[in-house]
Amino acid sequence: MQIAYALNFLRMFKSLPPELQNEAYEKIELFRDPANQARLKVHKLRGRLSGRYSFSVNYSVRIVFRYMNSPKEALLLAIGSHDVYR
Repeated sequence: MQIAYALNFLRMFKSLPPELQNEAYEKIELFRDPANQARLKVHKLRGRLSGRYSFSVNYSVRIVFRYMNSPKEALLLAIGSHDVYR
């Protein structure tokens, strides 16, 4: 899967502690393989974030993304606690 990064995602990522950045990077690498979607708990969001998806980095940190032109291209939009849903 091809992955692009929104500027907002990059700013949020850089503000994370280094150990959390490493964990997030590992999960992004897993996300590249569609076979890992269940393991990452990929799910479609509803309400204000309709049309976007999310997956888990750890128990409290999520990555919000959207598929681009096909399910083989994703744009990572935000990373953080459940506050990224607001």
